[in-house]
Amino acid sequence: MIIDTHVHAYPTSDDSKMMLEEIIDQALKIGLDAVCITDHDSLDIRERALDYSKQIGFPIFVGAEVFTYEGDVLVFGLDKLPGKRVNSDYLLDMVLESGGIAVSAHPFRTNNRGMGNTARRYGLHGIEAFNGSTDSHNNLRAVKMAEEMGLPLLGASDAHTLNALGKFATFFPDGMQDENDLIAAVKMGQVYPVSLTPEGFQKVNWRAIQSA
Repeated sequence: MIIDTHVHAYPTSDDSKMMLEEIIDQALKIGLDAVCITDHDSLDIRERALDYSKQIGFPIFVGAEVFTYEGDVLVFGLDKLPGKRVNSDYLLDMVLESGGIAVSAHPFRTNNRGMGNTARRYGLHGIEAFNGSTDSHNNLRAVKMAEEMGLPLLGASDAHTLNALGKFATFFPDGMQDENDLIAAVKMGQVYPVSLTPEGFQKVNWRAIQSA
């Protein structure tokens, strides 16, 4: 399954230009098998997204992009989020207690929202190595860090507009039914980043990019 693991919907992410229904229409057009709605510091879309997922028969997983003092972290498996900005170790404790996962989002993006090398200090479950809104050089820095940490690499669009959806995504095993399956696949390292090409989604050959 090909899943875009970092997508923002309006109005629960007020900087997004896409309604949930538009996201799913576009996802089907480009060949995604599922999407993850990860709004900024919010799980408010969860009930509506899960109801819509059942209605149309298309998997929609709901996490969140949480802005910690160290940078943005994608989380899955939480029933509620911190009520204020917190340190990453506090958020990671919540994630571990819930049995969820935490992924460093665009760690080297140059907008003061990436964790950068501070991600090495925390018990993360993965690194968003290929982010559609981050330049190639800084994505490759994330690849290097993930490999040094022995963590799974994920890909995602971080889309706020329809034309950005699916630029990067993540391969997951077939048959993913719910958020628990997604969490388990990341913990087991059964994922890798893919990119959208004219021929469809293809595995990202980051070693070739690194040597270019």
